[in-house]
Formats: sequence, structure tokens, C-alpha cells
Amino acid sequence: MIEAHVGENVVIHSPVNIYGWPTIGDNTSIGAFTEIGSRVEIGQNVRIQAHCFIPHGVEIRDYCFIGPRVTFCNVKNPDPYRVVSEDDYGHTIVFNGTTIGAGAVILPGLHIGPNAFIGAGSVVTKDVGSGVMCYGNPAKFIRKREV
Repeated sequence: MIEAHVGENVVIHSPVNIYGWPTIGDNTSIGAFTEIGSRVEIGQNVRIQAHCFIPHGVEIRDYCFIGPRVTFCNVKNPDPYRVVSEDDYGHTIVFNGTTIGAGAVILPGLHIGPNAFIGAGSVVTKDVGSGVMCYGNPAKFIRKREV
């Protein structure tokens, strides 16, 4: 049996659905009513607020903040008439130090650069560069973030 790998000092507020075998790093906190899919990788010192959806194919690196109700999408071209294959999944990476505001939606296969800031309610449709602040629908570059 393959099991999830959960680091030390991890706080998981009940109820949370964890599927398959994700990796959750040390000192991470996961809010209630969050769903974490198979093979998700979550780094150390990550704060995930309540009601988040983090499906298969998402990697969140160290020191990130994921606000409440953030939704990551993972299938690039959903089709109700066929079974999803491994090729259909996008691999999304949220790099170290990124903040994603409440209710943001992240489309599949994107890279969110280190220390980026995504405003609440944004819909991210393309890669976000290092230290970039963006928001809106679709999310647009606002300015470089002062870290």
C-alpha cells in the first residue's frame, strides 16, 4: 500500500479529503474542507486556508500562502465523452514565497514564480513571473512586488 507522506508539525484541520499519496512538508497547515489530490506535492511552511481544491498535478513549494477557496484546475481539455489520461493533466508549480488570495482560480499547467502575489478572486490564465503582483479576470500584471 502506498501512503501519503506527511512531515513533522503538520496541522490538518478536520474535515480534509486527502487522496492517493501526496507529500506534505514540515510545519504546514491545511484548513478545513480542503481537498488534496493524488500525487500533490506541498512544501514546508505552507499555509493553506479552508475550502481549497488542490488536485493531482499541483506542486506548491515552500513558504507559500494559499487563501481560502483557492481552486487549482488540472485537466487542460476536459471532455465528458472520454476517460482522462495522464497526458491530459497540466503540471502546475507554485514557487517559493508566493501568496494566492482568496477565491483565486489557477488554470492547469502554469508556473507561478517565486514571491508572486495573486489578488483575491483572480483567474490566472498564464504563467506569472517572479515577484510579480497580478489580479483580475483574467489576471494581469500590476507591478513588481516588494519583498
